[in-house]
Amino acid sequence: MIERLLAPRPDQPIEPEAQATADRIAYDLRQVGIAEGGVLLVHSSLSAMGHVPGGPETVIRGLLSALGPDGTLLMPALSYERVTEKNPHFDVLRTPSNVGAIPEAFRLRPGTQRSVHPTHSVCAVGPRTSELLDGHDSDTTPCGEASPFRKLRAVAGQILMLGCGLRPNTSMHAIEELVLPPYVFGSLLTYSLTYADRHTVEKSYTTHGFDGWAQRYDRVAGVLEAPALRQGRVLEARVHLIQARALWDAVYAAMVRDPLRFVDPVARASEHRR
Repeated sequence: MIERLLAPRPDQPIEPEAQATADRIAYDLRQVGIAEGGVLLVHSSLSAMGHVPGGPETVIRGLLSALGPDGTLLMPALSYERVTEKNPHFDVLRTPSNVGAIPEAFRLRPGTQRSVHPTHSVCAVGPRTSELLDGHDSDTTPCGEASPFRKLRAVAGQILMLGCGLRPNTSMHAIEELVLPPYVFGSLLTYSLTYADRHTVEKSYTTHGFDGWAQRYDRVAGVLEAPALRQGRVLEARVHLIQARALWDAVYAAMVRDPLRFVDPVARASEHRR
């Protein structure tokens, strides 16, 4: 909780150089095709952007500026490296994420909300936050029916891969859970979940598997064309902007034809699970 108290307040001004960089980020995002007033899920790499005065807070302000006051910003707060079989406890307020500096800063930022899920929670801010996050605790898999990753399609959301390439696209798991390829599910584990009001419950989840398989989600470039998939730059980072509905339609159809379309045996490639 100390980290959250020390996080920059959204209503506080930032240094002029950082503000100018945030404005440039917003401009670059609009050029790529970010929908003002829309719903945007962001996967990110801060280091890929080059020098960013003000760090993650500058990036977050740029994203929010591009979306405008009617937009909703989401970032994954995945914690599968921290909440494990040996440490099966998730605290919605205190469990750090393990997917980079920008989403962790977003998690700690005043006003950000987080869904309740032991390994695949999502953070959000904006008018559609409750619609997208509420009920996630009712799922029994990482990316089930109540997951924000699945809801993104229904709200015509966009997915921004900000400097991290196309591989760490967690929305692909939600599609895999519908197609049910042979690699997707692993063991059943029981976790304890601590909510914001500090009550704790125990719940069992079927985890993801992927043993012996490497994720090759970069292959979505072979099934999507512009405007469903657009490329550009934000500062020094190469970015990909994906229309969630088009991703679902194209990837689901491709996986029905070939369930192994977006994976390789680990003997041919290696990729850590995200």
